[in-house]
Amino acid sequence: MNAQLLRSALVLGLLSVVGPLAVDMYLPALPAIGVSLKADTAAVQQSLMAYMAAIAVGQLIYGPLSDMLGRKLPIYFGIGIYVLGSVAAAMAPSVEWLVLFRFIQGIGACASFSLPRAIVRDEYTGAPAAQLMSLLMLVFSVSPILAPLAGSVVIAFGDWRLLFWVMAVVGALALLLAIFALRETRPRSARLNSGLGSALSAYWQLARDWRFVGLSLIGAFGMASFMAFLGNSSFIYIEHYGLTPTQYSLAFSVNAVSFFAVSQATGFLVGRFGLNRVVRVAVGGYATSMVVLLALYLAGFDSIWVMGVMMFVAFGFLGLVLPSTSVLAMEEQGEIAGSASALLGTIQMIVAAGVMAIVSAFFDGTAMPMVIGFAACSVIAGAITMLTLQKGAGSRDVEIVAAE
Repeated sequence: MNAQLLRSALVLGLLSVVGPLAVDMYLPALPAIGVSLKADTAAVQQSLMAYMAAIAVGQLIYGPLSDMLGRKLPIYFGIGIYVLGSVAAAMAPSVEWLVLFRFIQGIGACASFSLPRAIVRDEYTGAPAAQLMSLLMLVFSVSPILAPLAGSVVIAFGDWRLLFWVMAVVGALALLLAIFALRETRPRSARLNSGLGSALSAYWQLARDWRFVGLSLIGAFGMASFMAFLGNSSFIYIEHYGLTPTQYSLAFSVNAVSFFAVSQATGFLVGRFGLNRVVRVAVGGYATSMVVLLALYLAGFDSIWVMGVMMFVAFGFLGLVLPSTSVLAMEEQGEIAGSASALLGTIQMIVAAGVMAIVSAFFDGTAMPMVIGFAACSVIAGAITMLTLQKGAGSRDVEIVAAE
């Protein structure tokens, strides 16, 4: 395998972990934060949704900035804001202040969350891009596997505030990585025609491109299932099923293993069958798994084992859906890769935050509202896939990928 590809995957993957780390490490502490700050479940979940909303909004700023100024400078600025937000959250006196500081933290995190996609598009297309995205997902997936466990360990030796100090340290290390290991992929010659007007024009062009919007929405509803799981799983696993925070972290990590293990097949499958066909089959498997899960719960099988097995299968298919839809959406956006990556990420975060808010509003202490949300997202993703990707395009994809 190309050494440059591996190096890019490692650096970009580690930078991408900064944003999700502030979610995954935080999950086992949600019930404890509610007790400490005398806040109910809905108020604590608002701190999570504020973070996600900030990532959604902030990307629209960082994308065009990266087209105008290069990829590295906006990443420096964003990680700096993230560190400041982490320190402030560690000292939050109330849940209201925590929500505010989490929003600030999210504004910073979205730079390293979204710009790696633009960097991938700067250098690769087709099967190599799919392979790099899957490798990036492999590094990225270390966060949901290890971060909840790390969060549980931190809580065992301190309290939830210590988590944010750890996030601040990780942010500082990520800044050093960006300074010394990240290569600028947007040369000055490519920035000459980039400005505020071109950024607005790019967003207007992308918003009218149904294929781009459709692919973004497919990934968005896939991600929404994952985010609904993030926002509700700790309460369901710990309070409904009676797991300890450590047991919950292990159960959560199993789903992440499925996600990143299957994602590593993306490059091979894209080269063999084409991006269109991989997306169609993966979304079909994801939707089928989620609908079966809902059917089992409606039949009365409210069990952590049923939840775990079906989520393992569904998240495996998501491991194909998310990288392949991102690559396919970005394929023809080379000149405006920063703006395209930003809008793609914003669409995904807005949909995910909206689904998380709806599921949280109907939370009743059981898994049913979350399971219904999973099934609804999967069916919508399937419908959009049928509208966006025409059958028979798979063979054309293979030729394009092979030619590249």
